[in-house]
Formats: sequence, structure tokens, C-alpha cells
Amino acid sequence: MEPSTSSNVTDSEFVEIQLDVHEVVPPPHMSTVQKVRTKFKETFFPDDPMRQFKGQPCNRKLILGAQYFFPILQWLPNYNFKLLKADLISGLTIASLAIPQGISYAKLASLPPIIGLYSSFVPPLVYVVLGSSRDLAVGPVSIASLVLGSMLAEEVSPTTESGLFVQLAFTSTCFAGIFQAALGILRLGFIIDFLSKATLIGFMAGAAIIVSLQQLKSLLGITHFTKEMGIIPVMHSVFHHTDEWSWETIVMGISFLVILLLARQISIWKPQLFWVSAGAPLACVIISTIITFVIKGQLHDISIIGKLQQGINPASVNMLLFHGKYLGLTIKTGIITGVLSLTEGIAVGRTFAAIRNYKVDGNKEMMAIGFMNVVGSTTSCYVTTGSFSRSAVNHNAGAKTAMSNLVMSVTVMVTLLLLMPLFHYTPNVVLGAIIITAVIGLIDISAAYLIWKIDKFDFLVLLVAFFGVIFFSVQYGLALAVGLSIFRILLQITRPKTAMLGNIPTTNIYRNLHHYKEATRVPGFLILSIEAPINFINITYLHERILRWIEEEEDTRTENLRLQYVILEMSAVSSIDTSGVSLFKELEVTLKMKGLVLVNPLAEVIEKLKKADEANDVRTDYLFLTVEEAVAALSSGLKSQPPSTEEEEEEEEKHTLVTEC
Repeated sequence: MEPSTSSNVTDSEFVEIQLDVHEVVPPPHMSTVQKVRTKFKETFFPDDPMRQFKGQPCNRKLILGAQYFFPILQWLPNYNFKLLKADLISGLTIASLAIPQGISYAKLASLPPIIGLYSSFVPPLVYVVLGSSRDLAVGPVSIASLVLGSMLAEEVSPTTESGLFVQLAFTSTCFAGIFQAALGILRLGFIIDFLSKATLIGFMAGAAIIVSLQQLKSLLGITHFTKEMGIIPVMHSVFHHTDEWSWETIVMGISFLVILLLARQISIWKPQLFWVSAGAPLACVIISTIITFVIKGQLHDISIIGKLQQGINPASVNMLLFHGKYLGLTIKTGIITGVLSLTEGIAVGRTFAAIRNYKVDGNKEMMAIGFMNVVGSTTSCYVTTGSFSRSAVNHNAGAKTAMSNLVMSVTVMVTLLLLMPLFHYTPNVVLGAIIITAVIGLIDISAAYLIWKIDKFDFLVLLVAFFGVIFFSVQYGLALAVGLSIFRILLQITRPKTAMLGNIPTTNIYRNLHHYKEATRVPGFLILSIEAPINFINITYLHERILRWIEEEEDTRTENLRLQYVILEMSAVSSIDTSGVSLFKELEVTLKMKGLVLVNPLAEVIEKLKKADEANDVRTDYLFLTVEEAVAALSSGLKSQPPSTEEEEEEEEKHTLVTEC
């Protein structure tokens, strides 16, 4: 629908309204130090964590400070048997899931299976003390395991150089923890916001497919399998080694995969039966281990885990490598896995906090997960975070506090000390089936469809992340999606939206002419809305766009009433720099006889415009609080004017040319 033209509003319809014009005043004076302090506080401390200490006695401040850094002190003094009973049940339930998942995810990361159990023992102990979520169940997760293993395997073989590979995994975990804790301490959590929802959905779906395809090695019994992650080399490897397929392995794998998927579906249909999907992996491990032992699976080409080291986590401080040619690799791997695991952990924690109506402090979670990984790297653990599958089970099992993580940790400790020989005959094919069942939930088709309906560009980002992961690699897919998202942000900054406003009849409301078809132009005025901060990167575009608006408006002017005022509605201009201030000076020079009017500039903008006015750079006498006041005040001097001398000469030249023709 084309916007209404000025001919829709006649002079008789345009009634001057006598309004009290309010003066636009600058904000209260603040020194440079005060401005920097305020800006710093709003940037890094928007939640104002110090407000709880105001007006409190010294001993109370000490208690509050201890509770802030150690959230366990908030709920432990009031802990009782009723809470313990609920946490005990949920802790044992998630332990039944954590044990097989820990072994499986370690295999996914190309690490010895025992490291997966180590990573389910120590990190939860740290999180109990430092974590602020009641539902988060921590341990290894599929995405971080996949990224860690694939990135390190690009330069170091996990089979021929297994010792070095493990060292690099621990070192990467240490860097991941340092990075995560630093984000929390320095309150730089907004960095992880660069991973948009569309990016994460596409990335996780692609990673889930890659992870599932990688398990074809176990499900088919293939010995020689590609180390590449792309879908093309994986499928080539699968069909190139058909002679290695083992029908016994395939039958066992498909059977347990069907059981696990059915158990998962039952829990989706009836959430109160959550224990079915929670206990199914451990039950499958136990049953498959017994079957493999009885039929002597090794004689039928069924690959087994083999002997696992018994005992709790050995120290690994001496295995950390902070020098040498692989230092850059471990830093890069640590940062990427740190960001991914941090994003997943905080997202899961906030999801369940919203369901149970309590607050999770993002910065505390960053510090908790960061210190958890730093401590874990010194105790033979690799990257851990909050797992969605285990947290969902923990929530459904009725966990009341983080104590459920302690129960899980103790259960894993007992397993490490006493039960490790029982896993000797566990077939790798069952671990592959467990991984597929766990990651299939990462494919969220309904969320992808919703993004398609809401924002097509976001859906494009989702597709880039998805196809980038499955056709190239995990890190390239993620980098492409993040790069595309940043490109979009740059487009929004460099090409801010502008709109022409018109008056809605019988009201004092001014809205976008292209949006509200009943809105009409105001004769003699061009009212434009600028909907973004003004800075050096977009002033050229804004200058050219405003001039084009003026040219288009002058082409539609009436004979008796030409354009006299250009009104810029600036309520959406949150900030402006020195280059932005110069934009108004350039416009004043360009407009010449027309008046440039600024409406509702915000505090920072007013202050800088006033200072520029003192330097005679910009006129600030045409400042109004609302478009209504500006139009009412300026309409009194708005008269029907004949064309200027220059315009008369132009018309005469045109008339002469037409006559000659």
C-alpha cells in the first residue's frame, strides 16, 4: 500500500493546536569519572550484585559475601531429611545414566573410557559447592566431546599417539576452564551471546547427525574407519569397508538401539515414566555385557571395551602441557569447547530455573563451570558441563538441590573402586547405540520451523551452521554461522532503518506511513524516524538516505505549499559520536532554507548537541520533545508560499524547452 500523499490533507483540515511547548533540557551534569563509572557499571554489573550489601552490618556482609561466592551456603543450613530423600533418589537415577554416558562420550572424544567416568566423579563435587542451579547435572556431554576429539585428532592421532592425545585433552580442558572462569570473574558473559539461537539449533542438529554417523563404526563392526568428520568421507568409509561388517554386531546394535529409542519415546509420551529412559542405558549395558560374556563375543567379531583401570582419579597436573608446538592447538580447542559447553550449561540451567521459578546467576555459573574444569584437568578429567539429558532426568526425578550431584558423584566413585571389572565385556556397539539415542534429541525440527516462520535470515544462519558441520567440520560450520550472524549485525549498524511518519487523523499520534495506511502526510513537513544509534559507520548512508527522502517529498509538493521543515524523530537514537554530530551540521548546510528539527533526542544525544552548539557547529534551537509539539509550534509560521525565484527560472526554462519542441 502506497502511503497517502499530502493532497489528502487540506489546509481547512489542518487545525493548529495550541500546546505548551516543553523545553528540551540537557541531562544533569556529570563529570567524566562519573560517566565512566556509570557506563562501566551498566555494562558489567547490570544486575548490581552489591545492592544486597547496602545497609547491612559488617558480620551480615561477610555472610552474604560467602554465600555469593559459595551458593552451597545459601541452602545447606536449612537442609533436612526430606530434601535429602528427594536428592538421593534423583542422584541415584542420574548416576544410572551418567555411568554409561560417561564411558560412551569418552569414546566419542577418542579418549580412554575410564576418563569419562573420572569426569563424572570430580567435577560434580566442585559444582555442588559453586553452582547456583538446583537441577543441573554435570558431566561429559556429546557436543564438547565431539569437538574436543575432532580438533585434537586433526594434528595428533588418538591411536598411535594416545599418551600425547590425552595430555592435550587435559590441557585443553584447563584452558577451557580458565577461559570460562575469566568470563565469569570479569563479567564478560555477553561474549557467548554471539552464538545465537539459530546458530545453536543448526549446529547441534548437524553435530547430532555427525555424531550418529560416527557410531556406524561401532554399529557395523568396522575396524578401519575414517578419522574425518564430514558426511561424505564417513559414508565413503562405511561403504568402502563392507567386507568388515559383522552381522552379529549389527543385530546386537539394532536391537539395543530400538530398545533405547522406545524407552526414550515412552518417557516423552508419559513424563512421569522418566525412569524408563533414565535406566534404559545402564540396563542395556548390563544385559549386553552378560550376553557378550556368555556367547564369548570376541569370537564373533563383537568389539568390547576391555580392561578398565580400577580406582579413583589419579592426579594429572604433571600431564598438562603449557609449552611446545601444540600450545596453540590446546588454547584454540579450549576456547571453542569452553564456549560451547558454557552455552549449553547456562542454557540448560536457565531452562529448568524458569520452570521452577528461581533465578540462576549466569556469572556464577560461568565461574562454577570454569573452576570445575580447571580442577578436573588436574584430576584426569576432560571438558564437562551441564548435560540436558541428565538434567532433565534430574528435574523429573524431583531433585531439590545440587546435592543430587554429590549423590551421583559418590555412586560413580563406588563404581570406580569396586565395579570396574564388570565392564570388561561391555560391547562397544551398545555404547554407540547409547550415544545415538542421547544426541538424537538435539535435532529440534519444531524450533527450526518456528525460526523459518519468524525470520528467514535466521533460518539461513541455521542452515549454514547445519550444512557447514555435516559437510566440512564442526569448527568451520560454527565459524561460518557466527560470521554470518555478525555480518547481519554489521548490516543493521551500517544501514539503519529510517521511516517517514504521518499523522493518524483525529489524533496526535505519528506513525510509519507504510505501516499505517490511514496515516497522512503533514503539509510542509517531512517527518522522518531514525531507528538506530548514529555513528561514524552509518552517517554517510543516513545523509544520503535523508536527502533522497527530501527529493522524493519535493517531487510531490503542491504548488502553493512547499517543504519547509524536516523533522527527525530521534527517540530510538540511543547514542551518537562526534561523526554523528557532524551529520546534523552537514544536513543544515545542505537543506539551506529549510528548517532541520530534532524531536525527542535522548540524554547522551542532547548533551553532545548542546556542546556542539556552544562551538557553533550545530544549531539546537529547533529541539522539541514530541512530533506533536514540533508540528503545532511550527505550523503557526507555515504559510502558503509562491515558488522562489530560482524555481520560477527553472519552470520558465522548462516551459521554453517544451515550446521549442
